[in-house]
Amino acid sequence: MSNTFENAITVTATGIVIATSGASANATIPLDSSGNTPKYIRISATAAATVRIAPTTGTPVALTTDLLVQPGDAVVLATCGCTKIAALQVAAAGVVQVSPMENA
Repeated sequence: MSNTFENAITVTATGIVIATSGASANATIPLDSSGNTPKYIRISATAAATVRIAPTTGTPVALTTDLLVQPGDAVVLATCGCTKIAALQVAAAGVVQVSPMENA
């Protein structure tokens, strides 16, 4: 996999879901098909949520001022070696889905 997100991508490894509520929930970013932390992830949500990625140490806590993911949209983030993700509902509970991405 290259170091930049310039071409079409593939998603060949399963992702994760994080149920959001009024309290921050966290998970480990899913690995790519090679068993490594992906360079990029795609994040989508069924209801507005805020998300934060974090390095391997500690437990990330999403805040209302973190990156907003709107329902029906998706965000592509470079992980920069981060292995954890946290999510928090904005107004209503929902699901945040995270997929590891790979350059084709």
